[in-house]
Amino acid sequence: MSPDVVRYERVDRVAVVTIDNPPVNALSPAVWQGLDDAIRRAAGDPAVDAVVLAGAGSTFIAGADIKVFATLKTRDQSLERSAGTHALLKRIEDCPKPIVAAIQGVALGGGHEVAMSCHYRIASRDASVGQPEVLLGIIPGAGGTQRLPRLCGVTMALEMCTDGKLVPAARAFESGIIDRVVDGDLRQAAIAFARERLTGQAPPRTRALADKIADVASATAACARMRESLAKTAKGLAAPFAAVSAIEAGLREGFDAGSLRERELFADCVVSTESKALRHVFFAEREAAKIPGMTAGTKPRTIDRAAVVGAGTMGGGIAMTYASAGIPVLLKEVDQAALDRGLATIRKNYESSVSKGRMTPDALERTMHLITPTTTYDGFESVDIVVEAVFESIDLKKATFAELGRMTRPDCILASNSSTLDISEFARASGRPAHVLGHHFFSPANIMTLLEIVRAPETSDETLATSLKLAKRLGKVGVVVGNCFGFVANRILAYYMREAYLLLEEGASVPDIDQALTDFGMPVGPFGMQDIAGIDVGARIRQYLKSIGMTRAEGPQSEIPDRLYEMGRYGQKTGAGWYRYEAGSRTRIPDPLVETLAAEAAAKRGIRRQPISSDEIVARITTALANEGARVLEEGFASRAGDIDVIYCYGFGFPRHRGGPMFYAESVGLPTVLARIREYRERFGDYWRPAPLLERLVSEGRGFYQEAEPQVTAL
Repeated sequence: MSPDVVRYERVDRVAVVTIDNPPVNALSPAVWQGLDDAIRRAAGDPAVDAVVLAGAGSTFIAGADIKVFATLKTRDQSLERSAGTHALLKRIEDCPKPIVAAIQGVALGGGHEVAMSCHYRIASRDASVGQPEVLLGIIPGAGGTQRLPRLCGVTMALEMCTDGKLVPAARAFESGIIDRVVDGDLRQAAIAFARERLTGQAPPRTRALADKIADVASATAACARMRESLAKTAKGLAAPFAAVSAIEAGLREGFDAGSLRERELFADCVVSTESKALRHVFFAEREAAKIPGMTAGTKPRTIDRAAVVGAGTMGGGIAMTYASAGIPVLLKEVDQAALDRGLATIRKNYESSVSKGRMTPDALERTMHLITPTTTYDGFESVDIVVEAVFESIDLKKATFAELGRMTRPDCILASNSSTLDISEFARASGRPAHVLGHHFFSPANIMTLLEIVRAPETSDETLATSLKLAKRLGKVGVVVGNCFGFVANRILAYYMREAYLLLEEGASVPDIDQALTDFGMPVGPFGMQDIAGIDVGARIRQYLKSIGMTRAEGPQSEIPDRLYEMGRYGQKTGAGWYRYEAGSRTRIPDPLVETLAAEAAAKRGIRRQPISSDEIVARITTALANEGARVLEEGFASRAGDIDVIYCYGFGFPRHRGGPMFYAESVGLPTVLARIREYRERFGDYWRPAPLLERLVSEGRGFYQEAEPQVTAL
């Protein structure tokens, strides 16, 4: 046995087997071996009548060690490993003495599969179970697709294996996954439960249960319905469909045949690009929390009170984010009318959550009570952070930071929600540059997960560390970036939009371009996205850049977005933009006017318009993203290629199963990406210059990512 990670002790003729593999009791090879040894020992121990399997600390088993999947380079390797795991869990299930899984915290993935191989399961009231493998592009690979339907029925098993969500103990009990929910001492309750089961009869084996899958026709019909649903909700993904197929195989052919099919489908998934991409994003998100060059031992401060200046769309959303995290927040506007409009929108958003069952009416009132409206700076002297969310004007923002420098404590953090402008300008205006940085929330701020934390040269390590800690408390994924125009997100986005505009002039239609990108996996195409965000926002930024002799992206500047702006077509909020919208509707209606504008712009540039394939549209746009991403990386405004991937997955909805723009470029092949750029340069001009970093990596046969030993995490 492996004494370091699996402990064995006897309590009142019950063997208590405890997995102790901090921090989350991940199923490492040593744990698997120790578990197998412990159950064998208990089965043959004359001083033991029953077994309790528990996890040390606050978690039962959070799953398999994810880094193991990276070692499975081939399908055959995966098949071989899963065969051993399936056999081990059958040995647990075949133990002649009753085994009770005592679940505290979470039992996830392989941890839940271990629990289902036990004869009984009891859980603390706050525990949860789940099969989240699909979130990493794989399926349960240790019998989960076979045992779960036998415990809870096909419908719930399909749901759990295709959406990856956690199931709380109460629901797991109602469905049959858990046999008892307990309050108080779980270990003692499990020992007592085990002794209750000493009836002299053979303990029940999950794989032998049949009642909940007896109606095969109904069960397979449920599989068909799930496939229809996934065709709409899991477009481009393979793992959810593989989970359905594995469950269905067990229904039609029995446990052993179903288990073999599960292993085959699991092996296919593990070596897929989809799984590699999703695992990459998983680790990249965790890596983003590490700030290169930060002074060792830097301690973050705790934020107890906050303030937001500006109660518009962004300011109101940011105030909601703080209040929803339990942080009292002052919300300032220039006059009472603007403040009332902002508060009304906030309340309306919370009421929507109540109507959908995501919030109780009492919770709504408690949360609203945390937001204190004001038209003055009264109370700002007591806050720990202020987020500026005024109009995107550099002069207005500088004036606001000058006021904040006078009206807040010297140690108060001052953060700007600017999406593009120079944070150093605001830092100087404040008079306390070490405490100033960017907190670029994405719209709607109370929903979107990304927080782009913009580090100016003057920003202190403590301010950065505090911001990352705060991001986590706010439920955001914080990524630290450098201070250039547009930072990382919007700087690279400018090249995404440049290609969309130029493709339109060259002959692709607005619906064609949007459809190509949504088919690729984006939640909305570039033109639909602009209609939501507001064409006026980009137009004002272009006006500012023109005043200082700059453009957002190298290359030809399409006149079409500015012509739409001049016509007052700002998008959904004005009923027309790149599309038309009926009153009160967000349904996009293609508008011939835009085609006319595109034809006129093409004629001015001497372009002969012609149809463009979806593949060409996707290639042009994703290549532009990767090329500018390489420049941002080389110039040091992003610390890692993975940071760019996280920004695009969480900020713009780049399909996670493609890993982000930089990972996607590597999956296409950097030599292929470079060859495209050179081809585009020949066709379109020197603005398609390859990033020097990209050229160097291709010449050296390297990629954007260096191999690093990931931290032990679990699924």
